Amino acid sequence: MHARMLAAGPETALTAVWARRPEAAAEVAAPYGAAVAGSFDALLGQCEAVAFAVPPAVQAGLAVRAARAGKALLLEKPLGPDLASARTVADAALAHGVVTQLVLTKRYHPETRAFLARAAEFTATGARSCYLHGAFLGGEQATSWRLEHGALLDLGPHLLDLLDLAVGPVVSVRGTGDPRRWIELTCEHEGGSVSQASLSGAVALPRARTRIELFGPEGELVYDTAEIDHDACWPVLRREFAAAVRAGRSPDIDVRRGLRLQELLERALVRAGAGTGAGGQG
Repeated sequence: MHARMLAAGPETALTAVWARRPEAAAEVAAPYGAAVAGSFDALLGQCEAVAFAVPPAVQAGLAVRAARAGKALLLEKPLGPDLASARTVADAALAHGVVTQLVLTKRYHPETRAFLARAAEFTATGARSCYLHGAFLGGEQATSWRLEHGALLDLGPHLLDLLDLAVGPVVSVRGTGDPRRWIELTCEHEGGSVSQASLSGAVALPRARTRIELFGPEGELVYDTAEIDHDACWPVLRREFAAAVRAGRSPDIDVRRGLRLQELLERALVRAGAGTGAGGQG
């Protein structure tokens, strides 16, 4: 998805691809006429910005190297596999003053932005939300890091980001369950509102289900991705990243936002582990 987005332009050009397996890099680069970099350092010498499409533990190390080389960073979520590594990425990016942006795809869709604009005028007493699918049961998304860490690290950033914006800043979060099967989050927000988030990548559904329901004295406000075209996110993401790089100024969906979300994930994971025996890396 990253290669296709960046190659589509006209704001960006896919100049080179690097992977630990050269044949994998060649497979990605070939349809777009991009070069295959022989090493990560060689890749850094061929671009002004780096897009990461690797597991969190790999991103955490490589992003620091790219930041030190002065490259703009298009980062996946989460920033790293744990809070310490996420802080290392954020510290490097901020210390070297590079532009950063997160691939929180839903944030770039017009429907999401319309929902958040309406939510800013809505008084929410409470909220319910879910992000559920069966991709971890098999297929290309059932990767080793997702199977190890589960839905909290993969799906959690999306829901926590939206709840934090739509309901109000999250001041505490508690998790129960096993992130590899089903985890339930309870968030307390500034002003006293409470929200629930259900996360799983291991339930058989016809298609992914992402839904947020806000309730308050004015009634309800619902955000549901069932009918939206997710491909509409990519041109917006590409355009805004290119504009940020050229202006030398990160958007609000930057490494600071990534670190804020990772802090919330850490709190939820600690509470879930303490409550269920799932363990710190469950």
